[in-house]
Amino acid sequence: MVFILQTWITLTRTIVTLSFLVYASWSDYRTREVSNTLWIFFAPPAFALTILELLFYNPSMLYLYGLCFALTSTFAITLFYLGGFGGADAKALMCLALALPFFPEKLLTPLSGEISIISQNFLPFTVFSNSVIIAAATAIYIFIRNIVWHRKSGTSLFGESHKKESFWRKILVLITGYKVPIEKLKEKWHYYPLEDVEEKSENELQRKLIVMPNDEEREAIVERLAKAIENGKIQDMVWASPGLPMLIFITAGLITALLFGDFVWMFVSFLFR
Repeated sequence: MVFILQTWITLTRTIVTLSFLVYASWSDYRTREVSNTLWIFFAPPAFALTILELLFYNPSMLYLYGLCFALTSTFAITLFYLGGFGGADAKALMCLALALPFFPEKLLTPLSGEISIISQNFLPFTVFSNSVIIAAATAIYIFIRNIVWHRKSGTSLFGESHKKESFWRKILVLITGYKVPIEKLKEKWHYYPLEDVEEKSENELQRKLIVMPNDEEREAIVERLAKAIENGKIQDMVWASPGLPMLIFITAGLITALLFGDFVWMFVSFLFR
């Protein structure tokens, strides 16, 4: 009976966490915003359910719960202030630490058959590392897509106008974006331009790649690109990034951590076998 009740609490915590993260990811993808109300509704039940389970079944783990939340919060806030995270991403990791600080071993076992030490005691860090790996995998997909497009269209990826750009800047653009018509860039507001133009003179136009796009400059850049295309100074295919929110990768990181395990731990274990 005790085991069944604990399992039900763990199951509830897991379902609540997945539900909130999936909704937050959908909201972030659709509007690029996540209301603070979501986290206000998520945090209290997450904390209450976890505390309830620990008090009744694992009181000795309370100190580790506090440590996990403290470390996760410090990590998330630091990344936020360094510009590596959005506010919603930081809040998602902090709420995750409240709801699922440890791997729910009583509920399921990952397909890898092994639960890493990090997952056992600091699950949010496994979720984060998995999310980074998944994000990196999308970069491989985008790179292959660009090569296939180049082969099929017979069009140069970077023309004479990008000749002065560095090799590494071109690589960063190749793995984070692809060429789209200017109309798509105008209509799909979640696409971010990865290039800009600057008129040096009436007949001279400087075209440059952007590796760190931001919201503040987006509309001005799109307008400059559209004007250059309208005047026939550049072709109607410009570099842009679909700009998938990190929250989607965090959610995917949690799902893969639960189903498959800790990707980094699996890789390290494979190397040392």
